[in-house]
Amino acid sequence: MNVLMPQLGETVSEGTIAVWHKKAGDTVAKGDMLIDVETDKVATEITAPESGVLTSINVPEGETVDVGTILAVIAVAGEAAEAASAPPVAQAAPAAAATAAPKSGGLGAKSSGEKLSPAVRRLLKQNSLDVAAITGTGRDGRVTRQDVMNHIEGGGAKTSSAAAPAGGSQTISFDRVRKITAEHMVRSKAVSPHVLQAIDVEFSAVDAVRLAKKDAWKSDKGYSLTYLPFVARAVALAVADFPKVNASVGDNELHVHGDFNLAIAIDLNHEGLVAPVLKNAGGLSVSQLAVGFNDLATRAKSNKLTADDLQGGTYTLSNPGPFGTLFTAPIINQPQVGILSMDAVKKRAHVIESAAGDSIAIRPVGIMAHSFDHRAIDGAYSAAYLQRLKTIIETTDWNSEF
Repeated sequence: MNVLMPQLGETVSEGTIAVWHKKAGDTVAKGDMLIDVETDKVATEITAPESGVLTSINVPEGETVDVGTILAVIAVAGEAAEAASAPPVAQAAPAAAATAAPKSGGLGAKSSGEKLSPAVRRLLKQNSLDVAAITGTGRDGRVTRQDVMNHIEGGGAKTSSAAAPAGGSQTISFDRVRKITAEHMVRSKAVSPHVLQAIDVEFSAVDAVRLAKKDAWKSDKGYSLTYLPFVARAVALAVADFPKVNASVGDNELHVHGDFNLAIAIDLNHEGLVAPVLKNAGGLSVSQLAVGFNDLATRAKSNKLTADDLQGGTYTLSNPGPFGTLFTAPIINQPQVGILSMDAVKKRAHVIESAAGDSIAIRPVGIMAHSFDHRAIDGAYSAAYLQRLKTIIETTDWNSEF
């Protein structure tokens, strides 16, 4: 039986072999983990489709191949032996040819005697840890990257020998996610003439609803009701009035998208960044957006995103606010033309204008910073979009969104 590179998403045509967990000649049982495969930002486990003997491995670690390529051959009892030395060839992948299970956390390793994934190996080396001292929670007891992080956070980390001397330094090789992120950011700055505009926004109208509902929401859902879904809803409404913000640049042309697919930048415990996409976000309420964002964040941090979760974004929202940032100039997520940074909302002295005169009051205020591609739109268009966004946040009766 051939083990094929599976289709890891509707728009994904290839994958990279990260780690083989078996070697040629090993006996495998149906469901045993064979391979860790990576796409641009997603890691996936491929398991044995049937029990038998792994007679050949056709694609080495580190090689990128097309969907349908023969990765390995398993000799299954009762079946005619397949050519063990068959070279990798691209062919259509039947539904039952291989099974791909979303990973439960990081690239894994079964024990100190087995292969360790690059991410796990790097963390162990940086912190001078013995993998045998860490309890694995992955499939078959494998140690995952999150297991190592939990061990470190629990006080199990040791001082790295490279950094032990006072003033010592370390050289940390970029992993695949960091390499791709770096290439993406450099390409974005090279391709798009970035312009940054920002506006301060008062969140009193949001807080009137958010604070009233937060305890019941937390009790019911198990997670907090943050500012993020309110801002996302306001962005969707503002984009409807300024559709060129929801676009991408082609060959001397602007593609204005009919759908609003919102990408959300999510930090992976300071070890990387992904921007999964909430599809058709324009028609979702604040409560629906909150549920959708929590689902994406939960799956992102447990490495359970699919390749399709990372495709199709038309606009991006970055949310460094929980870290207390004042002002951030985000880099455009290509091939989109705009990205909004939502920084911290804090109580500040704010000028209140009224018919009776001006006054100063304490109000929750945050800065919305918009980076845009000057090939696509001009400053006046972006500024008008920001003003519309501000008006929506400050004047909407948010009760109607629940």
